[in-house]
Amino acid sequence: MKELTKAEEQVMQILWEISAGFVKDIIEKFSEPKPAYTTVSTIIRILEKKGFAWHEDMGSTYKYYPVISKEDYASEFMKGFVKDYFGNSFSSLVSFFSKREKISVAELEEIKKVIGNR
Repeated sequence: MKELTKAEEQVMQILWEISAGFVKDIIEKFSEPKPAYTTVSTIIRILEKKGFAWHEDMGSTYKYYPVISKEDYASEFMKGFVKDYFGNSFSSLVSFFSKREKISVAELEEIKKVIGNR
């Protein structure tokens, strides 16, 4: 799966949030300063070419939909992230964050519960 650029990810985050919408709907969800219509339109066409979005022809405009769920993208992204930065070791990832971000004992217990429920 291809990775998203920062701009593409911003548009996809909005598309995942709204489930479907027109370029104007996506722009409305951006905080100020909002990007130009042409910028968002270009990004959404790139997302279509990459296989992340598709459109339905609605006369003179298009309605856009996500093709890949946020969960599926996050899963694939994290697999690559853990492989590239932590030698494919999730324990190294948890260890890194527990040292760097001062994960509390309660959070570590929650992680253990999640792992135990798999």
